[in-house]
Amino acid sequence: MHFLDQAKIFVKSGDGGPGAVSFRREKYIEYGGPDGGNGGKGGDVIFEAVAGLNTLIDFRYTQHFKAKRGTPGSGRDRTGAGGPDLVIQVPIGTQILDDDEDRSLLADLTKEGERLVFLRGGDGGRGNASYKTSTNRAPRQHGPGWPGEEMWVWLRLKLLADAGLVGLPNAGKSTFINAVSNAQAKVGAYAFTTLRPQLGVVSHKGNEFVVADIPGLIEGAADGAGVGDRFLGHIERCRVLLHLVDANDEDVATSYRIVRDELEAYGADLNDKPVVVALNKIDTLDDELIAALSAELAEESGHPVMALSGASGAGIEAVLDKLLEAVGQPEPGADAEDEEDGSSDWSPI
Repeated sequence: MHFLDQAKIFVKSGDGGPGAVSFRREKYIEYGGPDGGNGGKGGDVIFEAVAGLNTLIDFRYTQHFKAKRGTPGSGRDRTGAGGPDLVIQVPIGTQILDDDEDRSLLADLTKEGERLVFLRGGDGGRGNASYKTSTNRAPRQHGPGWPGEEMWVWLRLKLLADAGLVGLPNAGKSTFINAVSNAQAKVGAYAFTTLRPQLGVVSHKGNEFVVADIPGLIEGAADGAGVGDRFLGHIERCRVLLHLVDANDEDVATSYRIVRDELEAYGADLNDKPVVVALNKIDTLDDELIAALSAELAEESGHPVMALSGASGAGIEAVLDKLLEAVGQPEPGADAEDEEDGSSDWSPI
């Protein structure tokens, strides 16, 4: 399945059905009078967040979505049937953005089953029976039905994950997510092996949490270098970041700083998220060199450094313990909300 996290679509709700112009013509009723019914309401455009989707690829091939109009009214005061609603299913974590210069946020669907009536269908037109008065006993006017709403919108997918992996290309992120989860990310001995975000579910000590792996960042990613920083949106919702640094890099402190600078340039408070710093690929080094590199990296980052090897599995358990501890912490300000609605700690799984 191809991955697509942005799409532009056209949506239109249904027009209201026209009202009817009709008069009673019955054999034993001397004065018939108007009996035209109202038109039916047009269908709404509804967005629904569903599980099992993690791409917007379907919207590349189908870009126009139009709800059906209401049925016209008819005689004997019969109101036309309303047009069926058009339900557009999108992945959980999809944002709906206006097609303006600033891409204004219109809606954010973050929960499974969440439904949003995005565009309301037009109301049906009035039949001539509704125009009847004491001075206008045989009206022939009717309402044509109100038009539906229409607009172009952008859909942007931000994957929901508890922990996000960041680092330079070839830092071992794909190897790590393959080792700890059910993901099957591509692994290769060259940069930019990962070209699209990957999700993996980690089971650790009776708990589960979701890890997201995004393509590696290089210096200048905020300005479009490499694959740019467009995929950083997929870790905006993460509670903790795991920053992997390749122990074989020429300068581990510089490698760490490059990625942190790109996170800061991107914004969205990514640089302020809790972070676990890990020195990866330690299976290729001796203990003395591991200690020296860890000390150098700790001095640059200001965080304790954990040593691991995604290939051999060394140190992975300790890193997962640290991630699980960070993931288990409630979101700032979430306690009061949970008490009010009785919900448990948020989790995307």
